[in-house]
Amino acid sequence: MASEMFKQIFLLFRTYFDMFIDFIFSLYWERHRQAIPSLEKRHSMLSESAVNLASKIRNKELKSEELVQACIERIKIVNPILNAVTDERFDDALGEAREVDKLIEAGQADFENQPFLGVPFTAKESHAVRGMLHTLGIARRRRARAPHDAECVRLLRAAGAIPLAVTNVPEINKWQETRNMVFGQTCNPYHTGRTVGGSSGGEAALAAALASPISLCSDIGGSTRMPAFYCGLFGLNPTAGTTSLKGSALRSGLEPTMASVGVLSKRCADLAPLTNVLLTDSARLQIQLDTEYHIKDIKIFYCKSAPDLRVSPLDKDMRQTMDKVLSALREDGAGGAGGAREYGHPGLRHMYSLWRHAMALEADSFPQLLTDNHGHANGILELVKKVVGVSAYTLAAILKLLDEQVLPAVDRDWADRTTKDLREDLIRTLGEEGVLLFPSAPAAAPYHYSLYLRPFNFSYWALLNALRLPALQVPLGLSSAGLPLGLQVVAAPRREALCLAVAKHLEARFGGFVPPCAVQH
Repeated sequence: MASEMFKQIFLLFRTYFDMFIDFIFSLYWERHRQAIPSLEKRHSMLSESAVNLASKIRNKELKSEELVQACIERIKIVNPILNAVTDERFDDALGEAREVDKLIEAGQADFENQPFLGVPFTAKESHAVRGMLHTLGIARRRRARAPHDAECVRLLRAAGAIPLAVTNVPEINKWQETRNMVFGQTCNPYHTGRTVGGSSGGEAALAAALASPISLCSDIGGSTRMPAFYCGLFGLNPTAGTTSLKGSALRSGLEPTMASVGVLSKRCADLAPLTNVLLTDSARLQIQLDTEYHIKDIKIFYCKSAPDLRVSPLDKDMRQTMDKVLSALREDGAGGAGGAREYGHPGLRHMYSLWRHAMALEADSFPQLLTDNHGHANGILELVKKVVGVSAYTLAAILKLLDEQVLPAVDRDWADRTTKDLREDLIRTLGEEGVLLFPSAPAAAPYHYSLYLRPFNFSYWALLNALRLPALQVPLGLSSAGLPLGLQVVAAPRREALCLAVAKHLEARFGGFVPPCAVQH
């Protein structure tokens, strides 16, 4: 009883502490926000899904050059506000678009093998795109260019898509905000005083601002789903091991990893065909993304909050979001006769610790990568240098160094055992036809820099990486403050089709993506 009373007092303190943080940061950021310009009528096609755009190009209703030009013009309008693009290849993309139009006009296009022929895409800068900057946000790599395409970029090119630009990331993709010492900070199109998340923050900012039809991301601790949530988008992180990380964040693609390549999008309809392009050949046969499910045949489980005391309590908007979804699914007959059932497990008390241990098992070395593999960065030394203003790294990167080099490691045996037990229990509970509705975060997009005071709040995303389960971020409208809300849909390994079916139903039920600006038609 005493421990439960202490817990409730602590949660109450955290709730008011979070409110105080938001108030303090609002005093500055509410005075420094900029509105995103409306989407002009001549660019109205940019509000459509990538699938629709590809269809229009295929049917000669839209020229690839026209679409690429619209993206370029829109990027030039919104990027000065968002600071999302780190390098572009606009002229080359226009030339490639003209060649696509010529192929289609001559009847020589291979639409069967190139389902996204002529559609432009952007990629987070940690994915190597041949000839483009590939800094990973590291000062020592500020002039580095990629000699080859990452495998995921190669696959998108092979599917007919045209690379247009690369976008901002935190150093080595390892922070909840998209900010580095090379390109600075990326802003949220719904409120430029708030974060876009990380690490695919540049991609989310462009996609939400209606400037990029296809957004190529990756996810090791929420890096696809976090920006998708903060920017009101759909974001799918496939089962670990089903995509290749070759050429992404300097990986060889041979290392075992919990990371996956993924996409985020304004429309749920884009996720399956784009993910299908990115899957390995063997995974494509196993996952079968085109499998159809009726919502009444899907078992629904839910977790309203996790009892990890490192993470802020869910605020009112996030609690109401989960409640309204459960109510709607109940009305729609989802979950069968038993309806939605609550899920719990002792491992949920340790979301951050389980992810931190899983990160310790990753092959890459953060201290080494920060130096561009020319040594090992030292957290204590860099903290001292930061105090006197001479460090080449952000405070976030230095805190990550200190976390690895100073704080004690998570007990390996305990973490392995707890992760295994939680994963097996959840897979057994969900079975072949069940999904778990899981919170995305304690609150909607926080103010810039405020996450330094709430460093563990990404754990709702990160836990699912540690468990190596597929998860799909679903947008569910805006809060009273005009910020995107949503939740995650989780399934057993290689059951992405279940997540997609639920997301599609929720999109139809609640309207899906809500643009951060007016759209002129």
